[in-house]
Amino acid sequence: MPKTRKIPSRMCVGCQTMRPKKELIRIVRTPAGDVDLDPTGKKSGRGAYVCPSAECIGIAIKTKRLEKALECQLGEELIGKIRARLEIRD
Repeated sequence: MPKTRKIPSRMCVGCQTMRPKKELIRIVRTPAGDVDLDPTGKKSGRGAYVCPSAECIGIAIKTKRLEKALECQLGEELIGKIRARLEIRD
């Protein structure tokens, strides 16, 4: 009988639904204080997961859940950079 592997799940900070980790995008605050996308999911630092939809990203930013999860302030320039990178990814 084959072993069943546990699929790691994470909560989206926008819509707050649990989804498999592979379906979400990780945004990370590095120990140096830089905020960036983490396509591999392995960068060190404080991470937050968000669905790849513009709606979830908008909710996460508007309600400041992304700032709370990353424990840092996000400026307009940084928010624009994150949105641009996520649009390129789609």
